[in-house]
Amino acid sequence: MSELVLINVSGRDKPGLTSEITGIMGRYDVRILDIGQAVIHDHLTWGILAEIPDESKASPVIRDLLFRLHALDLQVRFAPITTEEYQLWAAARNRACYIVTLLSRDIKAEQIARVSAITARHGLNIDNITRLSARPSLTPEDNRIACIEFSVRGTPDNLEHLRSDFLQIAGEMNVDIAFQEDSIFRRNRRLVVFDMDSTLIEAEVIDELALEAGVGAQVAEITERAMRGELDFSESFAERLGLLRGLDESVLATVASRLRMTEGAEHLLRTLRFLGYRTAILSGGFTYFARHLQQKLGIDYIHANELEIIDGKVTGRVSGPIVDGARKAELLLEIAASEKISREQVIAVGDGANDLPMLSQAGLGVAFRAKPLVKESAQHSISTLGLDAVLYLIGFRESETRSEQFNQPLN
Repeated sequence: MSELVLINVSGRDKPGLTSEITGIMGRYDVRILDIGQAVIHDHLTWGILAEIPDESKASPVIRDLLFRLHALDLQVRFAPITTEEYQLWAAARNRACYIVTLLSRDIKAEQIARVSAITARHGLNIDNITRLSARPSLTPEDNRIACIEFSVRGTPDNLEHLRSDFLQIAGEMNVDIAFQEDSIFRRNRRLVVFDMDSTLIEAEVIDELALEAGVGAQVAEITERAMRGELDFSESFAERLGLLRGLDESVLATVASRLRMTEGAEHLLRTLRFLGYRTAILSGGFTYFARHLQQKLGIDYIHANELEIIDGKVTGRVSGPIVDGARKAELLLEIAASEKISREQVIAVGDGANDLPMLSQAGLGVAFRAKPLVKESAQHSISTLGLDAVLYLIGFRESETRSEQFNQPLN
């Protein structure tokens, strides 16, 4: 009769340890049921669940392992596992798996404690914890981004309550927390669509144009209410646009020259482009500025509003239908269809209420530095970090996206 044994080894890491340990087991025809290891600051924690085929061989296996591990100055613990315990554990592995991503400028113990407390309260068990960001500086102010990923398993009673709990503590601790199913699509996204104003760039272009027209305060107030979802986008857009009537066409180039990219935008677009992702701007802003960003960032598709200009002056109208929230969602699906990918493979990023329709259509919808209404309604949100934090939601490690090959010019 076989015997099941859980073996835990810890101590200073050395090359060839796995080969040595499994080599001893191999002499006794031991079957490996599970294996895993982690190394933190050159300290190894290594675990293996072994099935020893013949009960009489258990003592010799353990004796040989003890002798060799002691010689290597490693600590070891053996724990017998019953068949019933193993079967219960194996069955639990078939439960749904989710990924919880903790994003911050710097990771603190309290953040991990509160995230893990919520997972436990909702019946989820943590299988693995992995740091995706690089090892931090000992000077906290030098750290721009930090990310820890939790792989959790279980069936939460109420996903909405779980997401609400995460959103609450994220606000209290000034961190971002994403919760998503660990499906086949997570690392197989193929298209990323962006809002433009206050997402790819820091400004609302229509507000910048309004400053040049001398109606900045009026337009900014209407923009703010529209982004909060207090006003219908199309109506507010027409009202703001009308205030720009008579603005000289040359102002567009002036405004475009001073637009600042959002933190992390260039790194994100450079990485996506290198990895073969398709990208798009779906904006309620203007095509003039979308084209400017397309040339700068190498965007594949742009859809925005064509500002009508007659005799060198802005008329206060646009040519064609307004790109509102509903149109953004339609465009997302159209581009996905043209690229022959499913909507589950699409990431959408935006900040305003008019972005919610496209965020809801995407496999991964991210509210970026958004108003409270948008954060509460979106699947995920990033409020404390730059736009390149999206890479961690896909599951990339910083070491995978910080090499020289990702630092080539975008255009």
